[in-house]
Amino acid sequence: MKKTILVFGFLILALLLLFQFSKYRFISGDLQIEYIMGFIAITFLGLGLFINKRTKKRIPVSNHKIDLDKVKELGLSKREYEVLKEVALGLSNQEIAEKLFVSESTIKTHVSNLLLKLDAKRRTQAIQISKNLNII
Repeated sequence: MKKTILVFGFLILALLLLFQFSKYRFISGDLQIEYIMGFIAITFLGLGLFINKRTKKRIPVSNHKIDLDKVKELGLSKREYEVLKEVALGLSNQEIAEKLFVSESTIKTHVSNLLLKLDAKRRTQAIQISKNLNII
């Protein structure tokens, strides 16, 4: 946390110095406004790319094993398990139906069966139960 604050503090200081330098160069008449604006634009582009690279979300790699025996024990069919994985990704019924090439009512039936078999009242609760059982 301190490192991030320190880096942003130095970036702000560098930008303030850049603005002061460009103001001085413009007043003295040595530099035209187009060059100053171009230099500032390139600086902000570099700053944006740097911040994007630093804050880019990294997808965590999961190290846990899927318990396929638990899937069989719960009585989940292959298709229901596929639907459960898609639900865990946050897809809607319509998106899951399009992805699995079935109708939306079929997905609703599978989701209802999943909720019954996992003893859950909501999709989010089913996902949490599935994670606790190590099946997704």
